[in-house]
Amino acid sequence: MRLPLFPAHSHHSSPSILQYSSLTLLPTTTTSSSATSGARRRLRWPRMDSSSSAYHRHRRKDKVVVIVGATGTGKSRLSVDIATRFPFSEIINSDKMQVYRGLDITTNKIPIHERLGVPHHLLGEVNPQNGEFTPSGFRSRGGSIVSDINSRRKLPLVVGGSNSFIHALLVDRFDPESDVFDGSSSTSISSEFRYNCCFLWVDVSLPVLSDYLSKRVDDMLDSGMLDELAEFYDPEAKDLEEDSAHRTGLRKAIGVPEFDRYFRKYPPPRGMVKVTDPKEEDAYEEAVTAIKDNTCQLVKRQIGKILNLKGAGWDLRRIDATEALRAAVTSENSGTNNKKWSEIWERQVVESSVKIVKRFLKE
Repeated sequence: MRLPLFPAHSHHSSPSILQYSSLTLLPTTTTSSSATSGARRRLRWPRMDSSSSAYHRHRRKDKVVVIVGATGTGKSRLSVDIATRFPFSEIINSDKMQVYRGLDITTNKIPIHERLGVPHHLLGEVNPQNGEFTPSGFRSRGGSIVSDINSRRKLPLVVGGSNSFIHALLVDRFDPESDVFDGSSSTSISSEFRYNCCFLWVDVSLPVLSDYLSKRVDDMLDSGMLDELAEFYDPEAKDLEEDSAHRTGLRKAIGVPEFDRYFRKYPPPRGMVKVTDPKEEDAYEEAVTAIKDNTCQLVKRQIGKILNLKGAGWDLRRIDATEALRAAVTSENSGTNNKKWSEIWERQVVESSVKIVKRFLKE
């Protein structure tokens, strides 16, 4: 299941682009001299080399809102909700599978109609045939996008569950040869950022999130995930069946290796895949169970990395979405179409997040 779409809001209290357009401007001042009384002029920073320490102490950092959280917690939904309240926002995807073109259902990309016209960057833009899109590559591409968005006096929202991408993009000094999350690196997680960051951490209790993700996998399969994977299946990749270390790009996406094993036993026909044979059905259910189990394992790894970031001094503002997702699952199980869960989401998740972002923009 996917968190249902909410309509765009246009509350009179929502900030306008004019209200915060000064975010990327140099400060101004009013002089009281007789020659320039009442006139406003731009303050000019002293000229200095951009690599000097004085420059880094005094330069004004771009503002960035960052939404982190495990898969399935509603980050994409929240990013669009925030962008409708702050209509000068643009979203930068930081999910390492969703950056690639293809497998839209399997990687759970937010559909175009649910983006509500909000610009999205690095969502299905990278050609998977070009090899692995690394954290270093994301830092370069993402950094250019952040600079472009800020140069147009708009607000970048960095959203996704790939904490290695988020770390690479945000820290002031990044070592592409070191993985700060693998536990063996001598390089620690830095809390010095090259941007002025506001962090929102969308969190859901593990039992509730597991129930939600199980239903989401079922819904993805109902939406055509099996046919998508059948078309993507490469029978020549047999040697990579169990060797995940040699998988690259989209071949790492959860769902690909699980159904690769299934398709090797039961090669997909042309056209729609139909499971009818009892043995084939058992193999199919085995693949689905593996997808659900591996998704839950991914969630645990993501939460571990988020806790590492928080322990390193990242100011992650926790937003608890447990009650909203519990209500969504309950509503789905009972077959009802009540709005209770959406009211909880609005009150406990969206409103809390908007307040934090408003304060951040006014700083």
